[in-house]
Amino acid sequence: MTGIRAFTFGPEQGVPPGVAPFSHATAAGETLYVTGQMPTDVKGTVVGEDVATQTAQVMRNLSRVVELCRGGFDDVVSVRAYLMDWADYDAFNREYATWFPHRLPSRTCVGVTGLAVGALVEIDMVCWRAGGWL
Repeated sequence: MTGIRAFTFGPEQGVPPGVAPFSHATAAGETLYVTGQMPTDVKGTVVGEDVATQTAQVMRNLSRVVELCRGGFDDVVSVRAYLMDWADYDAFNREYATWFPHRLPSRTCVGVTGLAVGALVEIDMVCWRAGGWL
């Protein structure tokens, strides 16, 4: 046994379907790696046409995955965000900050030339919790 566990969820659990072969989260000991989420609803439809609306949907999706692993955003230690248009940076930050009212995790944010499903934003995260996950 390697001590690594993969978690895959579906629309019936409130998580949008994947757009490629991956696990929604992988736990290795006390660390949880959450796959980048897109701004899609449980039907796989992109939500919103602006970065703030899409960021809110991505954060809802991430929150649900972490919740299903029995954690919360207080467990988030690192975030990577990918933006299609650097001009969206301020609007992205305004929405993003509302999801971390107690403590901001470390973060990397980069501009990219393309994202799946025509999204304006994608976010992944790393979480840590003593005692592990599930």
